[in-house]
Amino acid sequence: MIRLEEIHRDFQVGDQVVHALDDINLEIGQGDYVSVMGPSGSGKSTLLNLIGILDHASSGRYFLNQQNVTDMDELEESRARNQHIGFVFQSFHLVPRLTAAENIELPLILAGIHADQRRRLVGEALETLSLTDRAEHTPDQLSGGQRQRVAIARATITEPTVLLADEPTGNLDQHSGAEVIQTLEALNEKGITLIIVTHDLKLGNRSLRSLEMVDGRIVSDHTQ
Repeated sequence: MIRLEEIHRDFQVGDQVVHALDDINLEIGQGDYVSVMGPSGSGKSTLLNLIGILDHASSGRYFLNQQNVTDMDELEESRARNQHIGFVFQSFHLVPRLTAAENIELPLILAGIHADQRRRLVGEALETLSLTDRAEHTPDQLSGGQRQRVAIARATITEPTVLLADEPTGNLDQHSGAEVIQTLEALNEKGITLIIVTHDLKLGNRSLRSLEMVDGRIVSDHTQ
């Protein structure tokens, strides 16, 4: 489903070239649950952004569902991202002036879904994530765990095949973080491919497969 071949991502910093990703070869199948760990600056988020088609490789090839992402133009990239990829970030990235329901609905509006169908899908998402009684609350009226669940609902409302989570519990207390991880794992059990970047070894060890990165390279690929 995801295949990276000899991927390099270089950045120019002053007069030096930084190798953020250095010869990455990786395959991830449909329904896999993968954690990506490593120290700060090891390339974890760069790898996630590349898989999410938010960034581009300096060289190498990337295939998503047998499509060569490397050869796509901007419009094709946007379509592939909207159809196949969902994102969950540490800082939630909710629109402050919109309610929980409106934040969840936003991707459906952008996708041109009819209003009646949008209301049904948003209602189902709110119920699934135990947010029905928070539907009309704005983000500043929600707890951290509730905000992250709204972000998860928004990320998955269009039924992507891949969910990318970058430190999804980083801003949460232990109880809220546990609830969020259970939500993500329940989605994985339904068949969505889950890739989590984390510094938390305990969280990383929950995944079925863990990758360790150092200096832009995958130094360990362990199935557990």
